[in-house]
Amino acid sequence: MPQGQPSVVPEDGLTTRQRRNRPLVVVHTGIGKGKSTAAFGLALRAWNQGWPIGVFQFVKSAKWKVGEERALRVLGDSGEGGTVAWHKMGEGWSWVQRNVREAATSEEAAREGWEQVKRDLAAETYRLYVLDEFAYPMHWGWIDTDEVVSVLWDRPGTQHVVITGRNAPEKLIEVADLVTEMTKIKHPMDAGQKGQKGIEW
Repeated sequence: MPQGQPSVVPEDGLTTRQRRNRPLVVVHTGIGKGKSTAAFGLALRAWNQGWPIGVFQFVKSAKWKVGEERALRVLGDSGEGGTVAWHKMGEGWSWVQRNVREAATSEEAAREGWEQVKRDLAAETYRLYVLDEFAYPMHWGWIDTDEVVSVLWDRPGTQHVVITGRNAPEKLIEVADLVTEMTKIKHPMDAGQKGQKGIEW
């Protein structure tokens, strides 16, 4: 396997192996397409390593069937690789205007989801957490970013956390180990083409 060489070797007292195996906080943000797709690609790698995976969807409707869910559930149940647990908390789409009641329900669901993530982190339930579209509840003020940063900073063990969504808070970006901003150059919707099977879901 090819291995990149770091441009900086910090004087932190850690061995190369210790530094290599540090748990990461990864953020995929920006207006471009592919944030969740990239996170689920990491989940495939984690599955292959035999890691238990917890997926928490914070915004997508619980009724909506995404292709990644079915694929990862089948893999998780296959007896090979890692296990996969899939949790859906959000209601409705992030870009669709909701009425006050629906927004309140979504806010409560997001908070409940975050409480479960905190319990799982404390118990070291998973090796990889995919917090899909979790940047939105922080951006909207539903979940306190300072608390998220504190919980992630203090998490025990070797638990990796991937957070997706537009408008990731600056405080989260500052503490993350890997941040990728997806930028849009062109998108079929710009030419009036709606999403399609196999590409968007």
